[in-house]
Amino acid sequence: MRGSPRSWLCRVALAAAAALPRRELHTLSLAARPEPRPRSQAPGQTSGRVSASPGGSCHASWDPFIFIGEPLRFWGSLTCFLGTLKMEMTEMTGVSLKRASLAVEDNDGVVPAEEAKRQKVSECCLTKGPDRTENDSPPCSASMPGPPLALSAGEGMKNSGAQLEEEEEEEEDGLSEEGEEEEETESFADMMKHGLTELDVGITKFVSSHQGFSGILKERYSDFVVHEIGKDGRIIHLDDLSVPVDEEDPSEDVFTVLTAEEKQRLEELQLFKNKETSVAIEVVEDTKEKRTIIHQAVKSLFPGLETKTEDREGKKYIVAYHAAGKKALANPRKHSWPKSRGSYCHFVLYKENKDTMDAINVLSKYLRVKPNIFSYMGTKDKRAITVQEIAVLKITAQRLAHLNKCLMNFKLGNFSYQKNPLKLGELQGNHFTVVLRNITGTDDQVQQAMNSLKEIGFINYYGMQRFGTTAVPTYQVGRAILQNSWTEVMDLILKPRSGAEKGYLVKCREEWAKTKDPAAALRKLPVRRCVEGQLLRGLSKYGMKNIVSAFGIIPRNNRLMYIHSYQSYVWNNMVSKRIEEYGLKPVAGDLVLKGATATYIEEDDVKDYSIHDVVMPLPGFDVIYPKHKISEAYREMLTADNLDIDNMRHKIRDYSLSGAYRKIIIRPQNVSWEVVTYDDLKIPLFSTDVDKLEGKPPPVFASEGKYRALKMDFSLPPSTYATMAIREVLKMDTSIKNQTQLNTTWLR
Repeated sequence: MRGSPRSWLCRVALAAAAALPRRELHTLSLAARPEPRPRSQAPGQTSGRVSASPGGSCHASWDPFIFIGEPLRFWGSLTCFLGTLKMEMTEMTGVSLKRASLAVEDNDGVVPAEEAKRQKVSECCLTKGPDRTENDSPPCSASMPGPPLALSAGEGMKNSGAQLEEEEEEEEDGLSEEGEEEEETESFADMMKHGLTELDVGITKFVSSHQGFSGILKERYSDFVVHEIGKDGRIIHLDDLSVPVDEEDPSEDVFTVLTAEEKQRLEELQLFKNKETSVAIEVVEDTKEKRTIIHQAVKSLFPGLETKTEDREGKKYIVAYHAAGKKALANPRKHSWPKSRGSYCHFVLYKENKDTMDAINVLSKYLRVKPNIFSYMGTKDKRAITVQEIAVLKITAQRLAHLNKCLMNFKLGNFSYQKNPLKLGELQGNHFTVVLRNITGTDDQVQQAMNSLKEIGFINYYGMQRFGTTAVPTYQVGRAILQNSWTEVMDLILKPRSGAEKGYLVKCREEWAKTKDPAAALRKLPVRRCVEGQLLRGLSKYGMKNIVSAFGIIPRNNRLMYIHSYQSYVWNNMVSKRIEEYGLKPVAGDLVLKGATATYIEEDDVKDYSIHDVVMPLPGFDVIYPKHKISEAYREMLTADNLDIDNMRHKIRDYSLSGAYRKIIIRPQNVSWEVVTYDDLKIPLFSTDVDKLEGKPPPVFASEGKYRALKMDFSLPPSTYATMAIREVLKMDTSIKNQTQLNTTWLR
């Protein structure tokens, strides 16, 4: 290589800098799945390489905060890149500890948290599922602070029935690098000019009068911790790694008796990946005890396989074979489970930087079972540390606990056997511990903001994650579905659009625009589990004249996400009008809930209610509307969208909207906060459940540090967005478009 080492190093640095925007596109994949973190990596750090997650949509979904800490992320990524080449970059490493002054003030904005994460009490969120509260949020990898990712959003396009298949996994892994080879013709900041702002989706009002200030949310994913609140109202913690004693459990030797090659052959047999009808394992040290352990290992580690002992040429072999065809894999053997033991093993899952479905896919892969034997009360987003309860059918606590030795960024504990699984929506909410780093507000401003959050609350808007990030918002697709305009639905999903997307998806859209040939467009799309791929497969199967059936190939939850997005869009706009017209007090004609029934506030009863009692309807055929000006505003908005507010039933039953009610103001519970100072940007500012289990000392704060951080604790009910609570504190637009514009200087 020509030139001095220094000039060569500079060229490498510039090349890495030029490549960063492309990498950002991959980081923002809706269901991004990071590689396992290197052992040297500390918790709370992420790598840039990701791949599409099964069941996720190809629609990009990014966190408004992804830009807030970007200067750090840029230099951190560059440092890691050069470090990979085993070069010392002392100066660069120093830079990675500094925030670019241009981005400091306005990254502030902030926020989306998970909705289920969005356990929509009012409706089923396609994204995360009915119970996903935005208050949830989303594992890990390099040594620099990772970008803040969406708390709730991806929620939507994840199908709880999605299963992880190794072939597609490998296929998708390849795509990440393939995409990185492509050149970008415009910067990420330029592409995000086409995104949505809060104004575009009706988020316009605040309830408090304090002056806003800036801060960085999720500079490290470990700055956002979510603990599920269970059916009994108890905040769920991981505080016990012990395994219940059970005489029925096999010896620990079952995990080590098989060689790696034998495990590989058994897995291929179990998953029907080859033409073998059986696998024979030689018993090297032939004793009855050894044969018993091998029998137990095969049956417990590879559900669906049975075993028998055979003599071959004077040697003993354990022969594994399929007991009941492919169905056996999904249905664990009934006879192998003690009748006295509950069929479901409940456990607490602690995870870092992985969303719930990705985590379950990982667990199912290691356990060699289908993901659909797991159940949970709510989904949690990726970029966070989350703690939630999971139940799994007929898998022992012993096997689950063994995963603690195999997996990074996961911990399983608090095991118990129960008769029943968990159900979506059973949780009572989520408790959040959030750190806003490098805040600019004075102590007095922070005090005012947090007192307002505690005493008044925040407007219960649907967060930006609900509406997508490209130039085609999800609510537009939902509106077209409700209008029965199926050609428009097809075009909105498949047409080229401005904004940041993976290169192969851009090529797919271009092919579609040019040929309108679903088979040709599908060939451009190696990852076919996304919504676009599913729709194209449907069009190839049913033809262009049967778009309804083609669209029906998309999983039901993903289809419903679009119309729920439209409902959310209407609701946000109507609530802003309601607050603008009548302020933060109940008025005659407002709606309140008595049990599950909505009733009107009469003039004489106004004094008996507060703004926290008032609800607003999501449009549907089974709701009533307020008896004041806002009722007409609903009608006008739907009429402008060519919809009949008096007839919200659809020809296709799935798309008929019954509607629901949602409180307009949410007051968080268990609110507490403190302002701390620190010097080291990498220092954790609170202890996690795993830190406590490992006996790590709590963080020690500097008495007069360079930086100040606001640590917040609060609880929210299901179906609410933590990012909207943080928006109220900081008084900032949470949209990606706004955040990129605030950080345009360094991005360019």
